[in-house]
Amino acid sequence: MLSIRSIFHALSVAQTALGLFSPVHRLASNGTGSSAVCPNAQLSCHNTTAVEDLCCFNSPGGSILQTQFWDANPATGPEDSWTIHGLWPDNCDGTYEANCDDTRAYTNISAIISASGDSSLLDSMTKFWTSNTGSAETFWEHEWSKHGTCISTLNPECYVDHRPTEEVVAYFRKTVDLFKALPSYRWLEDAGVVPSESTTYSTAEIQDALSKHHGDVEVYLGCADGSALNEIWYFFNVRGSVQAGEFVPSEVVGVESTCPEEGIKYLPKSSGGGSPTTTTSGTATATPTATGAPFNGKGYMNVLTSGGGSNNGCIISKGTWYTSGTCATFSSSSSNGTFTLSSSKGDCGISEDDGALVCGADVSSASSFSSDGASLVYDGTSTFHADAVPSGSTQGVVYAGEGEDTSVKVTLEWQST
Repeated sequence: MLSIRSIFHALSVAQTALGLFSPVHRLASNGTGSSAVCPNAQLSCHNTTAVEDLCCFNSPGGSILQTQFWDANPATGPEDSWTIHGLWPDNCDGTYEANCDDTRAYTNISAIISASGDSSLLDSMTKFWTSNTGSAETFWEHEWSKHGTCISTLNPECYVDHRPTEEVVAYFRKTVDLFKALPSYRWLEDAGVVPSESTTYSTAEIQDALSKHHGDVEVYLGCADGSALNEIWYFFNVRGSVQAGEFVPSEVVGVESTCPEEGIKYLPKSSGGGSPTTTTSGTATATPTATGAPFNGKGYMNVLTSGGGSNNGCIISKGTWYTSGTCATFSSSSSNGTFTLSSSKGDCGISEDDGALVCGADVSSASSFSSDGASLVYDGTSTFHADAVPSGSTQGVVYAGEGEDTSVKVTLEWQST
């Protein structure tokens, strides 16, 4: 039996063939293909009469959801970011269509995006659109086939000089761009809601942190195992096409939160057992004894002050020191008696300009380190320094060497995962 969406799709094709879609609603072709432009477009889910041009009005799925995951165990994606679940066209009453066009259920999403020349899109998807149960490619194929094919404004007839699969690239580009405009981790962090093995939060705290950035309307919160926060859904209505229209924050429709009012856990990402996390007071929790060979495989770098005797936070993925947050997982690669380090941000190195420890894409060549037991050694010394001990959500910079007399001397100790 044909789905409602399939019927709408057939009607849309017929309308196009009969010339019922006005050419003034299209961009000039210029030989490259382009999607519809939508002057005076209506806001989805708010029309009072039927809308004929489904290239400028997504129907029946007028409620568009940008959905995000927090996978703590097994962990996926950067430890300081949520990841993408998808972009879903739900009906305005909480129901939805799915798998609306089997002829466009593509199984080569990476190849399609690579062929488009949008390498930055594929890089972002690889980093932020991950799966904890299978390959990312399979996940992308599922999201496009189930949800993307049900967005009417992405139908091929909504493009002038349509090039096969260009709507696929538009779907993933819009999803990634919208995700980046909704930095859930940072918004929560700014409100003092940070991953922790022990601290819990209320629904009100989390909603307040997010809704003030989302038009003062609530988002959907999903919890696994009754209390572990693992999903956020941002609801929108759209004025115009999904690929180029205005996204207007809207109320949650048709679903109720699975999180309790109190006692919500926001667990640190980990490869198993939980990452060490500092407390919100700025004093580090007790750290388990390091196990395994130092700086071998994967581990955390704890920051020890007072001559190496007092644990006071850890290094996060950019290479900065944090006393109130989730420790980054670093990877160590050995070569000829030394090793290099990398985090989710990229390779780690000591800046030639000021001696700062930094990790990321800007590090052109990873620095070579060695170890003294569990302590990190650079240029023959295990002593590093900082201007001061950071507090709260402030991040401090760690520099190689002794520093000035007023500097805080620290050592970086490895803790294997």
